[in-house]
Amino acid sequence: MGTDGPSAPPNERPAHRVRVDGFWMDEHEVTNAEFARFVEANGYITTAEKVPVLEEIMKQLPPGSEPPPKENLVPGSLVFWQTDGPVDLRDYSQWWKWTPGACWKHPEGPESTIKGREEHPVIHVSWDDAIAYAKWAGKRLPTEAEWEYAARGGLDQRRFVWGDESPSDTNIRANIWEGDFPCRNTQRDGYERTAPVKSYASNGYGLYDMAGNAWEWCADWYRADAYVRAGTGVLVNPTGPDDSFDPADRSAPANVPRRVIRGGSFLCHVSYCESYRPGARRGTPPDTGMSHVGFRCVVSGAAEHEPRPEK
Repeated sequence: MGTDGPSAPPNERPAHRVRVDGFWMDEHEVTNAEFARFVEANGYITTAEKVPVLEEIMKQLPPGSEPPPKENLVPGSLVFWQTDGPVDLRDYSQWWKWTPGACWKHPEGPESTIKGREEHPVIHVSWDDAIAYAKWAGKRLPTEAEWEYAARGGLDQRRFVWGDESPSDTNIRANIWEGDFPCRNTQRDGYERTAPVKSYASNGYGLYDMAGNAWEWCADWYRADAYVRAGTGVLVNPTGPDDSFDPADRSAPANVPRRVIRGGSFLCHVSYCESYRPGARRGTPPDTGMSHVGFRCVVSGAAEHEPRPEK
């Protein structure tokens, strides 16, 4: 688990041995159609569909920040919008826009729908939304260790889930950004944003989209120094740290709690975010939904265990 390669950032170091018990994992990310059945069954309302709580927003802003205008305190989510030209890649606000009315069923705002995208991964779901779905389905979110073990598909210490060969315009392996991020998307693979699940080849364990398409929530709290703090020796069924800390995140105070997301998304590009590697990891506030974050579930159990059917 983790990486020690020359380009690996500090939060992926050091590479270390982990052992996890057997488990079953969804072969693809939870889709819009699957999430719709969950919502229909119990009337669930996602975080993005609720009015934001000002106190919670202020916790995620740097000290001394001005509160957002009252007119912005409406249900919504963060949506990616392509820029008109090259921009400073350190300024996320150039391509992320708070969009009132954006949610899982209106991915780009009130005028958009998921019609025709039923088999795309559900997005704009918070960690709390993912937990609620998993419980309803008789499943749970994977630990970070389980997720990476599954993503590697039996290819130990390889750079990507398919091996060591880098993706390119002629070697399309996953739904990632093609062109110049974030201003020119060639859509060479045919997709501007998310793609239907199972659009690309599976990994060695028969799992789809473990690289790209949508980031996936994990159960663990996120700490940038989690691997250093874990110590030496083989870790058995690790469940992550007891709290979170991310001093490298410039968008909010380092002490804002974050959960792990894994796998990268359709926005990842080698020039900006090569997070479609199985060792890549990031932390996101659990109440935050975005147009590139989804999830998949797991069920504990040895190889002979049969997963519970979706309700």
